[in-house]
Amino acid sequence: MSDDGYDAPGWVLLLAQLPASPSSPRVTLWRRAKAAGAVGLQNGAWVLPGTDDNLEFFRILADYVRGHDGTAHALSVRAVEDEGDAEIVARFQSERAKEFAELHERGLALIFELDRETAKVNFTFAELEENEQVMDRLTSWLDKIAARDFFPDAHAKAAAHLLDRCRRALERFTTSVYRAEGVAPDLPPDTETDG
Repeated sequence: MSDDGYDAPGWVLLLAQLPASPSSPRVTLWRRAKAAGAVGLQNGAWVLPGTDDNLEFFRILADYVRGHDGTAHALSVRAVEDEGDAEIVARFQSERAKEFAELHERGLALIFELDRETAKVNFTFAELEENEQVMDRLTSWLDKIAARDFFPDAHAKAAAHLLDRCRRALERFTTSVYRAEGVAPDLPPDTETDG
């Protein structure tokens, strides 16, 4: 295993070039590559860890590019520079760090919203449903980020911890809504903190 913690059979590259117009195939390629967690090395060059699934994914994208009058190659490679692997891993981690930062921001916003509604004693089913939907979106989003987080670091653990805080805050809010609406037994107040 190298110093960067990467110990996989190299990388897979997609080298793709599409005509300037129409732009929709380029946008589709970009979206699909980003959704899979690929990192752009330079214009038209994408990289993923060297697995069979990732190579097959790039082959599918290469076929898509060729089907839209472009040229494309899906290749299995090893880094050729001494620091190549570490640099690529750092780029993957940087991309995921941006996603985790946005998730963190929205998770804190949910906790703030629940605290604000609690302070206003706004314990309604409509408010509960709205916040449950936010929690569901956050959970789904974390699952998507985790699926493309090929080199997990402290950001992944922090995100899981934050979502746990969000769940606990939503559970407390849910209990308060049920009490206010008279559909739950009168339970002792929850003394658990968000810590």
